[in-house]
Amino acid sequence: MVKNIYYKVLLIVSMLFFFPCLFKYSRIHETKTYPASQIKSRLIHMSKKQVQKITFIDLNKKLVENVTLISVKKKVTRNKIVQNAMTVRSWPVWKENTSTDDLGALLKDIKNNYQALNKYNVTLIWKNLSAKLSQQELLCELKTRVPLVMIKAGDGPVKGQDWQKYLPTKDLNKTFENLKRCAVVSSAGSLKNAKLGAEIDDHDAVMRFNAAPTDGYSIDVGENTSIRIINSQLVYDEQHHFLTDPLYQTGVLILWDPAPYKQDLQHWYNNPDYSFFERYMEYRKKHPDQLFYIMNPVMQWNLWDIIQENSLEKIQRNPPSSGMIGITLMMSLCDEVNVYEFLPSKRKSDICHYYQKFYDRACTMGAYHPLMYEKNLVKRMNQGTDHDIFHHGRVTLPGFRNIHCSAKARQT
Repeated sequence: MVKNIYYKVLLIVSMLFFFPCLFKYSRIHETKTYPASQIKSRLIHMSKKQVQKITFIDLNKKLVENVTLISVKKKVTRNKIVQNAMTVRSWPVWKENTSTDDLGALLKDIKNNYQALNKYNVTLIWKNLSAKLSQQELLCELKTRVPLVMIKAGDGPVKGQDWQKYLPTKDLNKTFENLKRCAVVSSAGSLKNAKLGAEIDDHDAVMRFNAAPTDGYSIDVGENTSIRIINSQLVYDEQHHFLTDPLYQTGVLILWDPAPYKQDLQHWYNNPDYSFFERYMEYRKKHPDQLFYIMNPVMQWNLWDIIQENSLEKIQRNPPSSGMIGITLMMSLCDEVNVYEFLPSKRKSDICHYYQKFYDRACTMGAYHPLMYEKNLVKRMNQGTDHDIFHHGRVTLPGFRNIHCSAKARQT
């Protein structure tokens, strides 16, 4: 009896001691965010037991810095906490000269393997840049060398009544005339909890990619979908339910399929990456009123050439990503293009897509696609600020019709 009472008393005493410690521990790992101008005064008025990590933002220098309190002990004074807090680590936004040196060993190996594979028989010989193009020159390269070209009935092997019936007869730039501000919404995991939905929907047109949904995520990514870029694998592979999923039945669809490097349409038609033609026609029969374009493969490889020519090292000899293709396409249609989370914000994550729980750093840095080098070019063309990128994941690009180029073009 006495023994039981002893153990009960011991349990109560242990609980009284343990739970306050647990509470203190959770408080220590709390995170706060303040402007740099306020950080010192706020630290001084905080208990030394309150926080272990504080993040502040120096808006004047456009630099985000993490402030870590080196030690949190009972005898550490507030002044000591402030002193330790001034030990900082930089957190830069995406650098326009990001390279293989920034990759881990696994991604380096994957990149090198794709480089050696050369599935699409790319013949362009990489040359080290003698001079870096200015932002204006780079924009002019894209405008003049990557025309907006969709497959039309009668193009090469695309003949017959079926193709005339199903392929849109109206040019894409006539379908979307006089667009002022447009949004390109990536599918990145960093869009989770972004709360950018209202801002995104406040554009004249919104582009999304592949299977990226809006239902259940509208607070973060918005509700509107004007254009959806889809790859041929999604159309071909039945597990994506392309023919039945209502997700694809909103907005204009644009499909792209990788073709061998600089081959004609006949060669591509006979050797598509994924044989999507029959399912394309089947979808058109089900949805005859929805515009559904097929991109001419020449566009993707012209874009790839520019990415390689403006990179400081050899890139993957695979087509550009859907994201980069979509960005370039939107720049052909709109006066201004805001691209969300193509360059990662402070919410940067290894989660591939905001609607999934799959983790892979390759979704940010690239593996199959030359994604890292695409991001370098987008950073160079950005007319917004690093502050916009860090807080909103937003890059602002000009539309091509506002770019005035001379007749002189760089020799390639």
